[in-house]
Amino acid sequence: MYFVILVFGIAVIGKVIYIQVKEGVQLKAKAQTQELKVFDLDANRGNILDNKGSLLATSVPIFEVRFDVSSPYISDELFKNKIDSIAIGLSNILNLPPAKFRRSLITARNKGNRYLLLARRVSYNQLKQIRELPILRNGKYAGGLIVIQKTKRAKPYNELAARTIGWVNEKEKLFVGLEGAYTDVLSGKNGKMVMRRINQGDWIPIHDENEIEPRDGLDIVSTIDIHIQDVTEHALLKQLLAHKAFQGCAVVMEVNTGHIISIANLRYDSSDSKYKETYNYAIGESIEPGSTFKLASILAALEDDKIKLTDSLFTGEGYTRYYNREMKDVHKIGNGRITVRDAFEYSSNVGISRMIYESYKEHPEKFINRLYSMSLNQPIGMKIIGEGIPKIKHPSKKQTWYGTSLPWMSIGYELTITPLQTLTYYNAIANNGVMVKPTFVSEIKEGGAVIEKFSTDIINSRIVSQTTVDSAKSLLEGVVERGTGKYAFRNSPYKVAGKTGTAQIASKGGYNKTNYNASFVGYFPADNPRYSAIVVINNPSAGKYYGSSVAAPVFKEIADNLYSTSLVVEENKISHDNQNIPIPKKVIWTNDVKSIYANLEIGDTIRFPVIGDWVKATNDKSKINFEEVAFSQNLVPNVIGMKAKDAVFLMQTQV
Repeated sequence: MYFVILVFGIAVIGKVIYIQVKEGVQLKAKAQTQELKVFDLDANRGNILDNKGSLLATSVPIFEVRFDVSSPYISDELFKNKIDSIAIGLSNILNLPPAKFRRSLITARNKGNRYLLLARRVSYNQLKQIRELPILRNGKYAGGLIVIQKTKRAKPYNELAARTIGWVNEKEKLFVGLEGAYTDVLSGKNGKMVMRRINQGDWIPIHDENEIEPRDGLDIVSTIDIHIQDVTEHALLKQLLAHKAFQGCAVVMEVNTGHIISIANLRYDSSDSKYKETYNYAIGESIEPGSTFKLASILAALEDDKIKLTDSLFTGEGYTRYYNREMKDVHKIGNGRITVRDAFEYSSNVGISRMIYESYKEHPEKFINRLYSMSLNQPIGMKIIGEGIPKIKHPSKKQTWYGTSLPWMSIGYELTITPLQTLTYYNAIANNGVMVKPTFVSEIKEGGAVIEKFSTDIINSRIVSQTTVDSAKSLLEGVVERGTGKYAFRNSPYKVAGKTGTAQIASKGGYNKTNYNASFVGYFPADNPRYSAIVVINNPSAGKYYGSSVAAPVFKEIADNLYSTSLVVEENKISHDNQNIPIPKKVIWTNDVKSIYANLEIGDTIRFPVIGDWVKATNDKSKINFEEVAFSQNLVPNVIGMKAKDAVFLMQTQV
């Protein structure tokens, strides 16, 4: 027995020596890896700003708060005396029952818990209050307070442009909107922190400071104007509610730059009976555009010298047949004999389809090739993920081309295109034939300094000749002045050019008379285009479904706001001693003008060649010219745009 014990003891001593000499290094390293671990510290995500610097999305700090209840620095007596005060304080700050905190604190103390979770998502203001509580106010070691900083993404304007701003979900691989498209720029670079494993498998930081500080992401400056975005969403929502529509979108773009200054997408959510930004309809959904596509059809024929705007078309009673399929107009136009211009301005399906069919029936591929040359069959190439692909079929694919395809495609059916792609095409007309790429981001910044500035990308430098562009502009102005858009923009102080659209929605392989897309697309001011816009309202169900009555009012409300807040200010001022002097645009009482400009001490900028009771200003960039305005006796004067005081006075004196 003695010998056995001796051998066993020698074996144990030998094993100890072997471990120390041979395995010691590896075992120490293994113990180190089990006790210490490097954790990532999330970098603050960069901000998304609107075009004037307002925050659209930002990272807000939140804090995870834990308590080393069993810290050796906290005596049993101190803990017993202060536990009630801590529980009540946490209850007041975090809005939870004090008894819950008291129980968890006592339980954690008894179990020796050194990493008790108090709250997972605490704001900075709440954290400041927690740091003032008994014991915890002593800090990390003496007070056992452990604070881990994190961030959450916040949108200061809540749902405004929410879908366009977007979000990122790494786990589900979802990259939506600007957040998703520019996630590499916004993300920054994570830092590193070494933490030690304690009892119950929890990890606590070794040092108060980070081992490697994270590098915050860069900021992106979007082209969105949050004020116009607000106007756009409210105007769209008002019409969706009025017409009980399923969904709708509205997009506003700067003509020369392609900057998207507002984009609204609202869809009805039956779960809580509200319209929400749950789907980017303008970018993601290819639809049959209907009558708004007639512009491309007529420009193709003009460019190929197939027609002239003064050519005569026979539309008869407003219906015709192609093979066994009937095509109708909403109503008979004129006496049944109209011009090409009339066909477009009054949106005649019969007139446009006959014009294209007669011009291209022998070689329909020439019509399609012309559409292709105008870049209508190509996606824009948006950086935002999810752009719908335009589908404009070609006669070479016999399995999808029918005898009726040419006439129906000419009026916007049997092809699909997204609302934003339609807007891009109309914007090219406003931009004298230059098709620019819509863009949502203008700059990337770091700490306020511009790191990268994005220039305007050109998709097609010349979609059609300038002569054809000029014809297109006159046609689009005619729609608003005489045609289907006449009543939507009557008495407007600025000229609008655009096209209405009312398209039946295909359902179960056919069309019905209950589901429509109502749209209006165009630009303004027509004589000097600054902005283009499109509005599409899907499936209105309250009785009205024409683009002029459903979609055009949204366009007008947005345009009115832009005109009154931006264009009037820019167009009606002159520079005087490095100051911008406003010019009254409407008729105004002469004595008021003299008094205003005398007080401003800028009388040298005014020219009164003729003095009457009422004047109107014109601007030659260096002087303000006032011309007399005369009113006929016994006739009601035109007081549109005048101040109420002047209008009442004039009405009383003239009538």
